[in-house]
Amino acid sequence: MMLNTLPKTAHQQTICEANFIRLKKILNNFKELQYCFNVVNPNNSSFLVIFNVIHKTNHTLIIEAKQSFEKKDLSNFIMRIQVSMDAKLVEVISYQGEKALPFFMKVSMTQSRDEKLQQNRFLTEWLESIFISGISTNVKFT
Repeated sequence: MMLNTLPKTAHQQTICEANFIRLKKILNNFKELQYCFNVVNPNNSSFLVIFNVIHKTNHTLIIEAKQSFEKKDLSNFIMRIQVSMDAKLVEVISYQGEKALPFFMKVSMTQSRDEKLQQNRFLTEWLESIFISGISTNVKFT
């Protein structure tokens, strides 16, 4: 049974390691408690991105990440991210207030089998889109 989970676990770990590197670059090496900036789209529109450190220990950060659009036809979102500084991993622990189930628990009727993987892949795509689009020069660190 354990052999069936190893490839998925290795893939999940690779995603979390890569997300650590991406987030570390965007958040200035995790030096501040809040990061607020506009991401600029190719059409010169922008959207607000806020990262708040809501819990901090020597080895772990819990960050609440929000994206807000001015237009009402686009969806805002919020996620909570756990940053493991010593392991150099970033993992989504909550998306839109829903927590993904750990891989060893029985899947509920409201969650898919790979929801945790999907949330971490979404984080990958979101962080990549921030790199591709670019960050406004009006960055606020507090």
